[in-house]
Amino acid sequence: MELFDLTLLSSTIRMVTPILLAALGGALCARVGLFNVGLEGLILIGAFSAIVGNHVTGSVFLAVVFAAFMSLLFSMLFAFMTINLKANDIVVGVAINFLALGLTTFALRTIFDVKGAYYDKNMQGLPKWDIPVIEDIPVIGSLVSGHSPLVYLSFLIAILLYIFLYRTVTGFRVLSVGMNPVAARSIGLKVGSLQYMAIALSGILCGLAGAQLSLGQVTMFTEGMTAGRGFIALVATMLGQSHPIGIIGSSLLFGFMDAMSIRLQGFSLPTQFTQMLPYAITIIAMFLLRDRGMGSQQGNQQSGR
Repeated sequence: MELFDLTLLSSTIRMVTPILLAALGGALCARVGLFNVGLEGLILIGAFSAIVGNHVTGSVFLAVVFAAFMSLLFSMLFAFMTINLKANDIVVGVAINFLALGLTTFALRTIFDVKGAYYDKNMQGLPKWDIPVIEDIPVIGSLVSGHSPLVYLSFLIAILLYIFLYRTVTGFRVLSVGMNPVAARSIGLKVGSLQYMAIALSGILCGLAGAQLSLGQVTMFTEGMTAGRGFIALVATMLGQSHPIGIIGSSLLFGFMDAMSIRLQGFSLPTQFTQMLPYAITIIAMFLLRDRGMGSQQGNQQSGR
């Protein structure tokens, strides 16, 4: 078995999708002056809801929609607590993470009457799209073709988010809220409404990330299956400076390390070592970041309060 080959790169693109979608959601929150630590919980809600939606309706499309809707509902809880009640966003985010973990564990036993994990051999996961013409091109075809629709959608969303933030009036308003909420409010911008919009979009993106995790990669749900991907997405947001293009690059780095950890298990390395690899890289990235991004963001947040 070779360590580096096209299969590893193809796996990287597949593994990066949940991180990329969640990181884009985190970037939206950061752009309106909120640090959404609850990404982990929102992804977990999306992953469980996708399985429930698929089980009830038998439709993969409706399952993905249901996952996005449920994560949207929980993101509104974050929005209400932080915007209307002025609660600390980090504390609320941590609370949502614990709420999601406990709620999905309870619902797993209540709905499916199982503990730990739910798997149905008859359940259909997300389809794999083989792109005509491109799939026949050597190297490129094996990398680009054969992924789930959410994989392609994640990169498209990143591009659309860049256009939205830097090429539209509403996008500039969102950026102004994050830079200086007081100044934005003084010129008549509805800061609260823009924050609600950003958090809602963040919830939808996390729901899609969860759907990719439970229907696009394994077609099952296990307790705590996010395994820290929400926190990795936060670091990817910070490393990419909340810029959509930068986030693509940082997410690809973490996706590559995730795929690498799985590949290294085939080389008889200890499982504990291979599983810690993505998180070790995350810690190293945080050391490199230090106060970049976080310091300015918290400063904007304090100025707004």
